[in-house]
Amino acid sequence: MCSARQWTIAGGCLIALMSIAWAQTRKAGLWEVTTVMTWQKSPMPPGMGGMPPSANAPHTVQVCLTQQQIDKYGAVPPQTHGDCHLANVVTSAHGMTADMLCTGAASGKGTVESWWKDDGHASGKVHFVGSIQAGPAARPIEWTAESTSVYKGADCGQVKPVPLPEQ
Repeated sequence: MCSARQWTIAGGCLIALMSIAWAQTRKAGLWEVTTVMTWQKSPMPPGMGGMPPSANAPHTVQVCLTQQQIDKYGAVPPQTHGDCHLANVVTSAHGMTADMLCTGAASGKGTVESWWKDDGHASGKVHFVGSIQAGPAARPIEWTAESTSVYKGADCGQVKPVPLPEQ
């Protein structure tokens, strides 16, 4: 069973990775991504506070983007959680969109959108609706993660690129 905390982290990572969408002229290297995740339907039972601890709190990560990732996705490839994958990936000169499909302990569908303001700034959004297995019953979940990304430089330093996922 996946916990709400795992989904919060995974959702934040997913939007962080997807939010750096850009065309071939965008910069490979180190990006800093700040994400805020909100829960419209939390998996937490009402008696446990109702919201995961990281809800509505900004989460910042550094992401290393390679030229191979730009060439294939126009963005840092998503790191999906559990049995999730991307479908219907569409890249354009100003961003990208995709569907995120999940099966297993957490199932449902999300929409992924990314766009950039210039070659050093990007924004993104993921909205997911589904359910998560909580003991013998499934609980409905719905969350939205929004992020902003800023280019920090060509050298990724200690930050390793994420592997390319399968579609």
